[in-house]
Amino acid sequence: MKKVLIFRGGWDGHEPNLVSERFACVLRKHGYQVDIFDSQECLSDFDKLMEYSLIIPLWTMGEIKNEYTKNISKAVANGVGLAGCHGGMCDAFRQDVHWQFMTGGQWVSHPGSDGVKYMVNIRKGSSPIVDGLSDFEVVSEHYYLHIDPTIEVLATTRFPLVNYYHASNKPIDMPVAWTKFWGVGRVFYCSLGHHDDVFDKFPTAMELMTRGMLWAAEGRQYAIDNGLTSEPYENNAKMY
Repeated sequence: MKKVLIFRGGWDGHEPNLVSERFACVLRKHGYQVDIFDSQECLSDFDKLMEYSLIIPLWTMGEIKNEYTKNISKAVANGVGLAGCHGGMCDAFRQDVHWQFMTGGQWVSHPGSDGVKYMVNIRKGSSPIVDGLSDFEVVSEHYYLHIDPTIEVLATTRFPLVNYYHASNKPIDMPVAWTKFWGVGRVFYCSLGHHDDVFDKFPTAMELMTRGMLWAAEGRQYAIDNGLTSEPYENNAKMY
C-alpha cells in the first residue's frame, strides 16, 4: 500500500490536528495508508522516509534539527513528494533557509490579518492540477510570501487590498498555489488553510489541495517508471 507521512505541531492557532485529520481522511479514500506523528522524531531515519510516497508537514514556526531537514531534502530529491498548506509548510522553521529553498517560499506578512475577502485566480492551463477549476472568493488571511522564482504558479491573488506600508508599491499578483521540483521529487504548496474550516467554506480550496497532494505523491512512481534519479545532484548535496 502507498504510504503518506504527516508530522504536525508548532503553533496551535493553525489547528494542525484538525487539518491533519482532514487530509488523512481524503488520502485514505484515495488508497493511501496515512501515518500521523506528533513529533519530529519520525524524520530521524532517512531509510524510513523513503518508504513513503508523500510527506506533509503541518508545523507552523518552531525549529527543526539540521539532520531532519537534510533527511527530508534527500528523500524528496529521491522522489518522495512534499505537499503542504498555509503556515504549516511555508511558515515552518523560519531560521532554516534550506527548508525555504526546498519548499519554494516563505510567509512574511498577512496585511489585515484574518477576515480579508479576496479572490483566488486560477492560472488556466498552468497544470492539470487546476484543470476545470474556476476563480473563487475566500475570506481568510491574505498571505504575502517571498517566493522562489522557479516555482510553477497555479493560482494567484492581487495585492494590495489593505492599506499598509506595502501599498506604496505597484499592484502585484501573489502566488497562492504552486509546484516545483526538488531533484526528482515533486513539491506542492497552497497558502490557504489558516483554519481547518476554510476547506469547508470554500470547497475549491479543498479540491485544489487534494489534487496537489495526489500530484506530489505520484512523483516517485513516475521517477521509477522513467528511470529518473537524483545522482547528478548528489555530489553537490554536501554543500548544505
